[in-house]
Amino acid sequence: MAEVSIDVIKELREQTGAGVMDCKRALAEANGDVEKAKDILKQRGMKIAAKKASRSTNDGLVHAYIHSGSRVGALVELNCETDFVARTAEFQELAHGIAMQVAAMSPKYVDKVDIPAGEKADPREVALLQQPYIKDPSKTLQDVLNEAVGKVGENIKVRRFVRFALGE
Repeated sequence: MAEVSIDVIKELREQTGAGVMDCKRALAEANGDVEKAKDILKQRGMKIAAKKASRSTNDGLVHAYIHSGSRVGALVELNCETDFVARTAEFQELAHGIAMQVAAMSPKYVDKVDIPAGEKADPREVALLQQPYIKDPSKTLQDVLNEAVGKVGENIKVRRFVRFALGE
């Protein structure tokens, strides 16, 4: 494993939001290549999310978003395991981003498994978790949730949402 400079660790941390030691380990494993280190962190986040998926999410928050012009709005229930995580700025920012996603993309279902059998619909259009994230289209909303699970160390789930638009 290669020795990694503090500046590169700081750069990766700013780009991913991962912990300092996680960034250092990923960069060492990737021999200083920032892009490879991002992939390593993403894979670790997915593994952590998979391990925590069965844990119950009985806490969380309901977040409201009203788009400028007050013609479109969304309510999202985002659940986590403890109220401690629900009160963090990261969790609240995640809830805000998801509510913006609902307002902008108008999904019908939370996940592709919720699409009724026989309905011919592209999950990337109608299932919230499969949609490209509006803040970073290279990721799906599920990827964003997995990253958040890796950061906060708790299971996170979108339980439900509703979108309101004038005239609809």
